[in-house]
Amino acid sequence: MSAARDQRPNLVFFMTDDHAVPAIGAYGSVINKTPAVDRLAAEGMRFDNAFCTNSICSPARASLLTGTYSHVNGMTTLEQQGQKFDATQPSFPEMLQADGYQTAIVGKWHLGHGGKSDPVGFDYWEVLPEHGVYHDPSFVTRDGEKQYTGYVTDLITDLALNWLDKRDPDRPFALLIQHKAPHRAFEPAERHRNLYENVEIPAPATLHDDYSDRAHAAAEAEMRMRDLQPHDLKAPVPEGLSEREEREWRYQRYIKEYLRVIAALDENVGRVLHYLDVTGLESDTAVVYTSDHGFYLGEHGWFDKRFMYDPSLRIPLVVRWPDVTPPGSSCDELVVNVDYAQTFLDMAGVEAHPRMQGSSLKPLLSGERPQDWRKAMYYRYFEHLDVCHNVQASYGIRTHTHKLIHYPGHGSGQVGAKDETRTPEWELFDLVADPDELHNRYADPAYAELVKELTEQLTALQLHYGDKPEHV
Repeated sequence: MSAARDQRPNLVFFMTDDHAVPAIGAYGSVINKTPAVDRLAAEGMRFDNAFCTNSICSPARASLLTGTYSHVNGMTTLEQQGQKFDATQPSFPEMLQADGYQTAIVGKWHLGHGGKSDPVGFDYWEVLPEHGVYHDPSFVTRDGEKQYTGYVTDLITDLALNWLDKRDPDRPFALLIQHKAPHRAFEPAERHRNLYENVEIPAPATLHDDYSDRAHAAAEAEMRMRDLQPHDLKAPVPEGLSEREEREWRYQRYIKEYLRVIAALDENVGRVLHYLDVTGLESDTAVVYTSDHGFYLGEHGWFDKRFMYDPSLRIPLVVRWPDVTPPGSSCDELVVNVDYAQTFLDMAGVEAHPRMQGSSLKPLLSGERPQDWRKAMYYRYFEHLDVCHNVQASYGIRTHTHKLIHYPGHGSGQVGAKDETRTPEWELFDLVADPDELHNRYADPAYAELVKELTEQLTALQLHYGDKPEHV
């Protein structure tokens, strides 16, 4: 390599779609194994309280790129609802590129195409249209669409490694590998079609939740096991099953397909790690693994995401940064996906844009615990009674020990929100006494003072981030 080589760290950023924490070995999974992601955790840092700020695909991606909340970056709902992302707004890839980094993105974009919605700030981009497909996918490029033969998770990795082979070795790079997997509807690679065939996957304790002590929003959501479609189950429901037995049968069909898709995902993370090893890039490269949001793996009897309950709010975040992150370490501070942009810029020595609303994780990555680190995080889901799953709009605040959620009963006129209204409701969960979030304590007199305190904190956070409270 040239003596003039830029010594700043390279970045390989894996972002998956719907990869929930309970399906990762390093987080204690009892349903599958993920040796490649586990290797990253063993050689780096696992974040145990990482959360998304809007649990749905397009908004989560926009927040990650820009370091801003949905109401600031303009992406409050899905691309296919007609909302297009303005990719010309400040983003960490563009700022890294301007400061000498080689930049690339391959895989899922899901922020629209054409005009200002095409990826900006990347020397090379090859991305899936909308969600893309698992088999023989097309990719959108500057020169139009290209179709490839093969399995999408393998192909995304092929494109990423091919770009790494062609990069300038004297300049640092930032490579975003954004997988479609494990997004529904699940289609495993042929090599994993029979994985778990004769295995009974453990079901979550709340699979048979009856929603009896929750807001009405939980009971009316249409994302229960019974709402899975024939393309999810891929087999007719056996006759003669009780309601409980059918739910359990559906769960097994659902979770096995999900885990089969993850098997290929983890294999391909391993392929990239092997490439870094054999090319000598391992010691110069920070590797980050995350998901756009969480996903229900049968918790509360659900699939999908959207709600502020922890299974969809919590995201995996594993970072290996040689000589910085202590191997095998963990961090329990509250971090959110709007922190990522500032973190990546800070790692490269680039000053964050003033509109960015997160905090750099760099001190945490080195094992420090800043005294002024956040004690609460803010969440907002804008779609109201969405066409897919009938989930109400909501916003709320989460601390280490409690969660306060408000369902305003309308969608604030947002794209993707129905005009139909509901009675406003609140939920308060004591996460220490009730980690599964089964018992709403909002009206409990014993929690009255806490409700007042958290409501004030919620209002303050909304005003701090420039959002509009609906409850005052």
